Amino acid sequence: MGILLLFIILIFEIASAVYCIVTKQNHRKIKNYIRISTFITFVILTLSSVIVWGLQWVMLGTLLLLLALKATVSLIRNKENKKYKTSKIVWKSIVMIVVTVFVLAPAIVFPQYKSPKVTGEYKVATATYTYTDKNRMEEFTDKEQYRFVNVGFWYPKNGNGTYPLLVFSHGAYGIKDSNSSTYTELASHGYVVVSIDHPYHSFYTRSEDGIVTMINSDFRKEFENKNKGVYSNEEEYYLIQKWMKLRTDDMNFVIDTILTKVKSDNDPIFQHINTEKIGVFGHSMGGAASVWLGRTRDDVSAVVNIDAPFFSELVYNKADDNFIASSKTYTTPLFNIYSDDVWRQLDSVPVYVANKLNNKQLEGAYTTHFKGAKHLSLTDLQLFSPILANMLHGGKPNINPYYCIEKENELILKFFDYELKGIGHFNPKKTY
Repeated sequence: MGILLLFIILIFEIASAVYCIVTKQNHRKIKNYIRISTFITFVILTLSSVIVWGLQWVMLGTLLLLLALKATVSLIRNKENKKYKTSKIVWKSIVMIVVTVFVLAPAIVFPQYKSPKVTGEYKVATATYTYTDKNRMEEFTDKEQYRFVNVGFWYPKNGNGTYPLLVFSHGAYGIKDSNSSTYTELASHGYVVVSIDHPYHSFYTRSEDGIVTMINSDFRKEFENKNKGVYSNEEEYYLIQKWMKLRTDDMNFVIDTILTKVKSDNDPIFQHINTEKIGVFGHSMGGAASVWLGRTRDDVSAVVNIDAPFFSELVYNKADDNFIASSKTYTTPLFNIYSDDVWRQLDSVPVYVANKLNNKQLEGAYTTHFKGAKHLSLTDLQLFSPILANMLHGGKPNINPYYCIEKENELILKFFDYELKGIGHFNPKKTY
């Protein structure tokens, strides 16, 4: 919609300028009527939900309102047209085109899109909280303060039973809403989903008091340098341990906090949680942390790894300066979903040595490859901002974004249904 409107406005401005130049007149009255009509049309489209009002439309709406008010005043005053000047017509058109591109940029970068299918019987409610861990001090700030995490819940509205708890961890630079379509689909089928913002690892996070915390620059540089191959294997291994400790500590803290609240808090969210049925899942670094929890927590009964290496299953062999896979059998039910970006690395990149399909210690795991998908195709970003996702990918995925996310949601639901609720069978195809 943003690109369409930009195209229409650009055509109008260019055609208007050409018409004025050819006729050697300003045609101010005609322009005024058109600008008033444009604003009225924008309002009608918004009220009829053709344009879904949101922050991305604020600047355009403001510009059209100001232009309509100016046009109205001009028509009321009904002054004679100023002397025609070609240079002035051209200059005004250039300015208007630049301003239009600027005010429409948010709508182009973050276009309105239809939400992926929600197939469950329950309506979904949401809630957000900030939890403070008084057993940990924050390591990313010079101030003495306790570590905090912000969490979002997606749960069955007006539920009348107890439901399994699913805990999600986002990737590096991610946010807790990164896979909100997945949480909504799961909650609609009778799950309580909690997604964690990992402060200073997330791109940004907002606490209950309104304070916004941005990604830590040191962490960002570490992650970028790792992807560039700056570090030795030994240095990379210890970075991984540091990152995973923070992530798994956050996840353990959130799970333990929820388990405590189930016993003592009358909030309906917690009273609808079945503490005997817990699953964890995550994307990228969050997927690695989820696999780690499946290894270390006895109460985690199912794990979904979305496009992540098995950091918990890596051992650094100092004698050979290389990574090897752990010799310990992984017993928690595990479902792996891979994009092309990770799939092509399984047999060649050292940190994926434990992910190899012939790893005997994980031979019971389910594994699926989404052919044509890129790393962020497995998040909602490909829907929320295709331009941004494609820039980060370095190209456009060769898979329909709605097919990708809806099939992913369907498979994750079936896996958790099978492992946590004993519903149906789970036998995913190797490739979608």
